[in-house]
Amino acid sequence: MGRYILRRVVLIPIMLLFSTFIIFCLVNISPTDPALIILGTDATPEAAAQVRTELGLDKPFLVQYVNYIKNAVQGDLGTSYFTKNQVSDEILSRVPTTLKLTFGGILLAIAIGVPLGILCAVKQYSWIDNVATTVAMFFAAMPTFWLALLLMLQFAMKLRWFPVMGTNDGLKSFILPIITVSLPYIGHYLRYTRSSMLDTIRQDYVTTARSKGNAERTVILNHSLRNALLPLVTITGLYIAGLMSSAVVVESVFALPGVGLLVLESIKKKDIPMILGCIVFLATVFLVITLIMDVLYAYLDPRIKAAYMKNQKGFGKHAKKAK
Repeated sequence: MGRYILRRVVLIPIMLLFSTFIIFCLVNISPTDPALIILGTDATPEAAAQVRTELGLDKPFLVQYVNYIKNAVQGDLGTSYFTKNQVSDEILSRVPTTLKLTFGGILLAIAIGVPLGILCAVKQYSWIDNVATTVAMFFAAMPTFWLALLLMLQFAMKLRWFPVMGTNDGLKSFILPIITVSLPYIGHYLRYTRSSMLDTIRQDYVTTARSKGNAERTVILNHSLRNALLPLVTITGLYIAGLMSSAVVVESVFALPGVGLLVLESIKKKDIPMILGCIVFLATVFLVITLIMDVLYAYLDPRIKAAYMKNQKGFGKHAKKAK
């Protein structure tokens, strides 16, 4: 198990280098001139050339990339063209807001979607199943920005139950944004849980558990649900990444000072170091979450651990024969 985790950990910097290289390429092929962004369009060619030299933009592309990676490893993601603050400090100051929104949304989606999925599987083709799946498909297909505007119009501006925007009211300010990001994923969790439960309910070991006289509640929760939850571990990692991506829209609508809003503001201002730093940060978070989900899945599913151990033993035998 230790080697399995080690292999996944080793892959993180490799994937991160690959992703940062692609991002760096896309940013550098942009026609935007950083010197003109800093000095303005009326800057003289001499002043613009001096700024490019100070920023290291006069060096070859690969040299720029290597220098960026060296600084990034040390925690230096550059300096914003507009605020003149360190990119890493700006991102870290906004991370708590994005984490509250992301994990609040995923926890609410799991808390509602998984139980509803179990109920729909147990009551297959009943009115509960039909209504719940129809509503789930409706919310899953609903655009995030439209849902955010509807909730803001009804509960913030008409009923005045929640603040319209900002974080001045503490956790109360996150209720509408969390509901906004979680509603589509409640539908996703409902459908995946229902499908996975229907597969496990039909298995022979569930029939055997029923034949032994176990209560239906015990059969569903202890036998079916445990195996049905395994695929949900994988999609949870993807959903967390999706929630962080949708945070760009939700944070802009509700004016939440998170990483998503920072990305949008940086794109509008063409603040290249900030854009690059935010994307690198989000890519790192996605890779770390993927690692955690892989390890958790291997821990929950003994078949993966057994298969990995078997491959390791086979490799050891071949190595001894070669000697």
